[in-house]
This record gives sequence, C-alpha cells and structure tokens, in this order.
Amino acid sequence: MGHPVTTNPLIIMLINMTVVFIVLIALSFLIRLIHLVDPTAKKEEKVEEAPQVSAPPSAPAVTAPEPVIEEGIPEETIAVIFAAIAGYGYSSGQIHAIRPVYNKTWEHSGRYHFNND
Repeated sequence: MGHPVTTNPLIIMLINMTVVFIVLIALSFLIRLIHLVDPTAKKEEKVEEAPQVSAPPSAPAVTAPEPVIEEGIPEETIAVIFAAIAGYGYSSGQIHAIRPVYNKTWEHSGRYHFNND
C-alpha cells in the first residue's frame, strides 16, 4: 500500500476532472428535483373564462409624447442614449427630454488651482 497507483499527472488530472463533472451533474439533477417538489412554489390557478360580451368602442390608445430633443445633438448620440436606457429596462415613452448638461467645473478647477498660490 505504500506505492501510489500512478504518478502520471495526465491520468491524475483526468480522474480529478471526471470526479468534478460527475459531482456537478449530480448537483444539477438534485436542483431540478428540488424545483419539481418545491412546496413553496406558487401553484397556477386555472381561471374559468367568462363569455365575452361585446364592449363599447373604446377611446383611441394614448401614446406617450415625443421626448424634447435639443438642437445640435447628433442622431447617433440620441440612438445610443435610447439604447442605453432600453438596456436598463425602460421604454422610450419614459424619456421626457434629452439635453446636454453644461458644467464648467473642470474649467474652474484649473483656474482655482493655479490662482491660489
């Protein structure tokens, strides 16, 4: 019993990787089993559909107002802003205005730094 079975690092690596993947697959099946028998999951209730009654004509759908876009902003910049906001889960109807923020902090910081000697 004093001698190792193998000293070849490739065989040891393959054995270790096989064990890791078998454990990962077993955990995957265990997680799926837990999802199937989860007592805290909300059960879907079947709702009986009522017979449809013809409704009176409804008012036209209200659309969101177009956002106010200042002149001088390139269309590519506006498209990027809309895409970034949509990436956060908002719709274009939630954008009210696109306008640049004028901030001269950087200009003033240089002046204050050199003038305070």
